[in-house]
Amino acid sequence: MELRDRVAIVTGGATGAGWSIVLRLVDEGVAVVVADVADVAGEAAVAAISERGGSGSFVRTDVRVDGDVEHMITFAEERHGGVDILVNNAGGWGPTANYPYASPLQWSSTLDLNLRAPMLATQLVLEPMRRRGGGAVVNVSSTGGLGFAPYESPEYGAAKAGLIRFTTSLAYAREDTGVRVNCVVPDWIATERAMGELAAMTPEARAAEPPLVDPDELADAVVELVRDESLAGRVLLLPRGEPRRFLG
Repeated sequence: MELRDRVAIVTGGATGAGWSIVLRLVDEGVAVVVADVADVAGEAAVAAISERGGSGSFVRTDVRVDGDVEHMITFAEERHGGVDILVNNAGGWGPTANYPYASPLQWSSTLDLNLRAPMLATQLVLEPMRRRGGGAVVNVSSTGGLGFAPYESPEYGAAKAGLIRFTTSLAYAREDTGVRVNCVVPDWIATERAMGELAAMTPEARAAEPPLVDPDELADAVVELVRDESLAGRVLLLPRGEPRRFLG
């Protein structure tokens, strides 16, 4: 896909790894809709995009709310004329207890954020993208969704595992709609939260940790999946301290 003059939506795009994805797309000439719950950061993101010479806009979006997701897509169509790229980046889990100690409302919110929201957003962009001749969806999962080891947030791990299988299940969508759905699976990303957790470790434990995944590496992977029209239903792993590779 030629990226210049395309329109992208990046959920959770105002800060962290999402912001790195936004900047990478902007530098490729893409008009980016930053969809986020953080109003101040969202408006600051648009100002920074403008200063960079790019095109961008902000729409406040809680992807756990169906109406917000619907509005996000309508906003992109009305403001920028359509949607060519969707990056389902928003994710995470709550700051307090996890399953089974969290309430059903808490752990179901994590499932909504990390799995149901990408499924809904993808469903809603298929027809708008088809009308424009096709498009690309990239889901951002996590290595928390891989393997069989114990995991501190079971609801998050289950959602991210589901997001991977959701992606591979949609390999046929390219033939039906012209939309390619792919997934990137980063290990621990060097965000502010991750750096804080590293700092809290003992020096010995910290020294034993492989280097974190640079947010720019994630952004590069997203652009690779968007640009390469031969890729559909593929899962790209970004491990720490190792080269990226496709799974399956």
